[in-house]
Amino acid sequence: MQAAVLYGKEELRVEEVPVPKIGLGDILVKVQTALTCGTDLKVFRSGRHARMIQPPALFGHELAGDVVSVGANVTKFKVGQRIVAANSAPCGECYFCKRDRENLCEDLLFNNGAYAQYIDIPERIVENNCYEIPAHVDYRHAAMAEPLACVLHGLEDSGVKPGYTVVVIGLGPIGLMFVKLAVLAGARVIAVGRRQQQLDRAARMGASELIISRPGSEPVEAVRAATEDGRGADVVVEAVGSPHAWDGAVKMVRCGGTVNFFGGCPKDTSVCLDTSLLHYSELTLKASFHHTPRLVKRALEIVSQGAINAADFVIDEAPLGDLLKVFRHMMAHNGHLKTAILPNGV
Repeated sequence: MQAAVLYGKEELRVEEVPVPKIGLGDILVKVQTALTCGTDLKVFRSGRHARMIQPPALFGHELAGDVVSVGANVTKFKVGQRIVAANSAPCGECYFCKRDRENLCEDLLFNNGAYAQYIDIPERIVENNCYEIPAHVDYRHAAMAEPLACVLHGLEDSGVKPGYTVVVIGLGPIGLMFVKLAVLAGARVIAVGRRQQQLDRAARMGASELIISRPGSEPVEAVRAATEDGRGADVVVEAVGSPHAWDGAVKMVRCGGTVNFFGGCPKDTSVCLDTSLLHYSELTLKASFHHTPRLVKRALEIVSQGAINAADFVIDEAPLGDLLKVFRHMMAHNGHLKTAILPNGV
């Protein structure tokens, strides 16, 4: 089969590799859609991910497709079913799993290889984090369940409630999902982005205030001015992964409010925070990582209900052979939305 293999920093090749041999509890899936992702771009640029992927390795993790083979012990799925498989599954037995923190599982099993004609879904994911796609949902929508589940986790962590004012900094696909889901939760959203096109997209998602952030300009005062009595937002979500944006996020939140540092900064990054501000304003600072099976299932339900439209996030499609070109384009166009990679054609 044809598959994308990551060999190192910005070294990605689409080449012929063996079709995976599945185990007794595994399923083999023909990939119909694999979506590009900001995390994949970070991995492409760095050549690895400490927890998720070490080269050389098959690449990609947001997918939907068809079951073409099942292991002898598989009972949950059968050949011909359309499925969406998450990129991980917890062990269910460790310290964190027993405390409902499955995303922090000490033996979290990751699976990569979505940018390929076929992918092996291992038994633990088959049993705990793999779902049949409803008949009316297309592959492109279903493949969004994984990133959407991460955003649901971030919203839950942040305690967003109806009537809250929520600031979202960064308007790539993840930031836009935060905007949309916060609006659906009944919040008023202030969107902060660097380009007018991003702000226009946020407006279409329901953001009521749009603030542009350019190099050399500080959006903090503009954000606070857009809140009641200038006191700041109830919740601020940083979806950029920039130390500068982390610092600004803390200055945008009200007393007693919550900041979610959702965007992961580069390794070994440090941020200096005003301890007096944190203490006397009783700020809650959180960082949300990954998802859980419950949230992946919930994300697929939201997609199935039509609350999220893939057309708002997936703006292009390309064959597997063009994957390297797609990543080069993403590097050159910061804020580019998702591309649907079609390993087996249209």
